[in-house]
Amino acid sequence: MKALTLGGEIGMKIVGVAACTAGIAHTYLAKEKLIKGAGDLGHSIKIETQGTIGIEDELTAKEIAEADVVIIAADINVGGKERFEDKWVVSVPTHVVIKSPKALISKIEKEFKKY
Repeated sequence: MKALTLGGEIGMKIVGVAACTAGIAHTYLAKEKLIKGAGDLGHSIKIETQGTIGIEDELTAKEIAEADVVIIAADINVGGKERFEDKWVVSVPTHVVIKSPKALISKIEKEFKKY
């Protein structure tokens, strides 16, 4: 499903999960970088975190169903992957989205536009 964004351009609906081994810094940095990168490129996004204090901003079944792509930015196995069974899932280590979130999202966007 494609979503309309500002200026009438077509953007993606992205959901994802961020998690790192310590469950602190990289988890939240990855979330922030993905949100900023997606927003700058005209896409809507919601990221769930799985950190030391548990799950925050948990994705709903509706959000997952409406998503065009799921980005899992994690250095550990994340819980609840079965929720994404019928979705296009892109899995990367947290350092990839921390270093170059726009490059990752642009690459995903190019694949998305093929459909």
